[in-house]
Amino acid sequence: MDIKSMRRVALMGSTAVLAASLSNAAIAQDDEDEESIEEVIVTGSLIRNPNLTRSAPVAIVSSDEMELQGTLTAEEILREIPGMVPSIGQQVNNGNGGFSYVNLRGLGSNRNIVLVDGRRMSPSELNGRFDLNNIPLALVSRVDVLTGGASTTYGADALGGVVNFITKKNFTGFEANASYGVTEQGDGDTKRFEVTVGADLDDGRGNAVLSIGYQTSEAIYQGQRDFSRNVNFYWNGAVGGSGLGPFNTRFGNVNPTGEDNANLSLGAVQEDGTTFGSAFTPFNYGPFNLFQTPFERYNIYAAANYELNDHVEVYTQAMFSKNNVNTIIAPSGSFGDSVTISLNHPFLSDAQRNAFCAFDTDPTVGVYTPTFTQAECDAAGAAVDNTDPNYREVDTQLRRRNVEGGPRISDYQASYFNYSLGFRGDISDTISWDIMGSYGQSDQIQTQKGYWMKSRFRNALLAGPNGCYNDLSNGCVPADYFGYTGSITDDMNAYLQGGESTITTKFDMGQVVGNITGELDYSTPWAEDGLNFAVGAEYRSYSGSQEADLLSQSGDLGGAGAPAPNRDGGYEVYEALAEINLPLIQDAEFAKELSLEAGIRYSDYSIDADGADGFNTTTWKTGLSWAPVDDITFRATFSRAVRAPNIAELFNPVITGLTTLNTDPCSSVGDDGLPNGNGTPTGVLRDVCLAQGAPATAIGFIPAPAAGQSNSTSGGNLNLLPEESDSWTIGFILRPESIPDLTVTVDYYNITVDGSINSPAPQDALDACFNDLSTSNPACQAISRSPIDGGLSGDENIVKGLPLFLSNNGNIATDGIDFTVAYGQNFGDVEWSSNLSGNWTNSSTFQAVTGVSVNRECVGLYSGNCASIQPEFSFNWRNTFTYDKFQASLLWRFISGAEYENRDSDTAFVGTPEDYRGEWDFNETPNYNIFDLTLRYYAMENVTLTGTISNLFDKHPPLTGAFIGATGFNSGNTYPSTYDTLGRRFNIAAKITF
Repeated sequence: MDIKSMRRVALMGSTAVLAASLSNAAIAQDDEDEESIEEVIVTGSLIRNPNLTRSAPVAIVSSDEMELQGTLTAEEILREIPGMVPSIGQQVNNGNGGFSYVNLRGLGSNRNIVLVDGRRMSPSELNGRFDLNNIPLALVSRVDVLTGGASTTYGADALGGVVNFITKKNFTGFEANASYGVTEQGDGDTKRFEVTVGADLDDGRGNAVLSIGYQTSEAIYQGQRDFSRNVNFYWNGAVGGSGLGPFNTRFGNVNPTGEDNANLSLGAVQEDGTTFGSAFTPFNYGPFNLFQTPFERYNIYAAANYELNDHVEVYTQAMFSKNNVNTIIAPSGSFGDSVTISLNHPFLSDAQRNAFCAFDTDPTVGVYTPTFTQAECDAAGAAVDNTDPNYREVDTQLRRRNVEGGPRISDYQASYFNYSLGFRGDISDTISWDIMGSYGQSDQIQTQKGYWMKSRFRNALLAGPNGCYNDLSNGCVPADYFGYTGSITDDMNAYLQGGESTITTKFDMGQVVGNITGELDYSTPWAEDGLNFAVGAEYRSYSGSQEADLLSQSGDLGGAGAPAPNRDGGYEVYEALAEINLPLIQDAEFAKELSLEAGIRYSDYSIDADGADGFNTTTWKTGLSWAPVDDITFRATFSRAVRAPNIAELFNPVITGLTTLNTDPCSSVGDDGLPNGNGTPTGVLRDVCLAQGAPATAIGFIPAPAAGQSNSTSGGNLNLLPEESDSWTIGFILRPESIPDLTVTVDYYNITVDGSINSPAPQDALDACFNDLSTSNPACQAISRSPIDGGLSGDENIVKGLPLFLSNNGNIATDGIDFTVAYGQNFGDVEWSSNLSGNWTNSSTFQAVTGVSVNRECVGLYSGNCASIQPEFSFNWRNTFTYDKFQASLLWRFISGAEYENRDSDTAFVGTPEDYRGEWDFNETPNYNIFDLTLRYYAMENVTLTGTISNLFDKHPPLTGAFIGATGFNSGNTYPSTYDTLGRRFNIAAKITF
């Protein structure tokens, strides 16, 4: 097949084509491409007739494009498709659970299905998502991305669409791939090695293939880049960080700046290590975090097929992968946890003891009343032990980083296995059958290291001259939280950290799928081709569990977020489906072809839990394709899709963890120790803050959420019902005969999700209360504050924070336009091919509670409410030039500028920092252009050498500052999943085939 024909086939039914640099030389090395590319029209339908015209637009990413980009993981290439929104991947550090996902149209990474050769793979975790790290890239022929409702064809979960990895078929011979990459700064080494062998069996009656791969990536820390070396507060541009650090252990409330008054706040340990003061030094956690998460991965893929006779073929496929991912974040510590301190603690100085004793028990009453008199304080300091009549204790809060003990590390060891066996054959010349069964299992062990245990630092603060009063069996030693940096010794840390904790997550899925497909001897009077159909039935069984050790379950790890209680659950689904594709008119004056496609699927769910009702759903689709002349084809689809609640949404226990939040209407002090502009709550606002648990002594000194995160409480809900989505597309394919090799596609899409399963955004939970202030407002009553400082951070066993419970009360919607332009031309001996694929997103909205919460628009906006950036406009434009054995290809990636969602009410910093070139404006990001250059040389018939320079002009990412967005996406003063943070980097690759 020549490149002209290939391009024409690839574009049939596709919206975006990234296979931009296919050449005769490249095609000659893989005859398999012709067969696999013809399968593009199968994605989105169970009907297996390659001659049919489909109405659903499909984006295509070829294996050739993957080679040009030097792709190491499947998630990387999918993230670059215009219109897609970055999900959790290698660039995410704080929030990365060791997996990589895809997020189609920004609807959520749990609202799409990942397929391999059109078949479901077992999910990797309790939210029902498949880990893209398990994909064997060496055997991927192409990737089809169908966005919009696809539940009729593939079952529930496909609200956002499907990603279908098509593997090479009937591979014969030997292929070895090797690549190495490194940044211009000499860090972040990446390596990839794969060997694939395949052979025909029994004179061509079958084929078997085996592929083994290994990939590894080294860490790149944010401290290794100038723009992220320091954490910069988005509101003033100052070098900042977290409110707890190594140099200023803080007790009690945060420091009221300008108040040198120990009666209002105990303050921070000063540099001499013996006194408290009001000085504030934020902890710069940036250098500890990552822009490239280190991993090591092994993949094994095997497949075979064999014709048992002329009418029956057996086929099988097995996939195994083992992944090791390390996520590293800033040191553990005590993040405002409540503690009790003995006043005869051996490391407590006289000045510090006096500050504890002199603390005003209630500064709001206007009468100074110290906790203890000076005489009582002196006697308590001289107490021999806790049985001494003069022994005294004080209750307070502790804020301190464990910089002496190093960072928090989560080591994720994951293994994945999926095996399928099927039989297919012919019923007649035009009708065939296929039945397949598969079983998949994933296991992940998370080992957490470097965490202080809350119980142990509490025990280490209850100590006297002769040692600890509690937990002596574990070797408790008094800890010096009253000294300056270095005061926590190795012996102290050995006790405080206590060891490692583990969480094991398992998921398995079994399925049986059968269908009959073919063509009936029926056609309309105006068409020659007959009715194509598919009917089938499916059964799937899901089961998932999480088992944690006692330490992880207890929530005793300081800075680990939510505790990890055990959980398990499962459900089953039985389904029946039918599809048709009927040419209505062919070769007429007004219609070279007019065809109709339609489908319906019925699903019955049963949930494995006492008292849980099952449910059933019906999904359907319809589409039209009309070619009035050969040059143009119009197409339109409508789909009704559903997403059933997953195991996590159904069975998760109620727990308190962390969520992104910068502002608190009750707070008066920012995370930098400065007044935050809210002032002191008065009137009804003060009453509400008190009713939520804030003590009267804290009013006027309530701190903002620590490190831009507040506590939140949420959990599963067995009463959840499936989400329902309507999606439709309308567009055209233009292939003018007068301009050979030109193909233009334009498609409008519109997707709405009603009754969406979601938690409120943090701001929604606040607005529900503070926009309708009343102590009797249930939304106000549901918020829980610290009884010590009145904030929304602290001990999760006491401070429940914001209520963010799951419900079916939300809605999600998005619409926009996808377009592609593909063209090629020869200039003598030079062949030029050009492919442009782009997206314009008109709207992307989320409403937590329909008719009540804000219907939040997130296109081109970033904030704590809009997680990842959804640009209004983006495109990829690849131009490739081929001469003899040489090929040069340039990829231009464009992302339109974005704005801070709250710029009108919470203006961010504008200024010129000392340590970065250019001007910061955290209120907006400019248009972002980045270029990648690839050179390829076909050294000989079976050897190809490829070199890629990514981020050719070393473009720095736009900066947004810290705390301006969701923690999992706003990191290193930017959005590393959206913008390139690594700088110019080089990749070389070699492929040998025999």
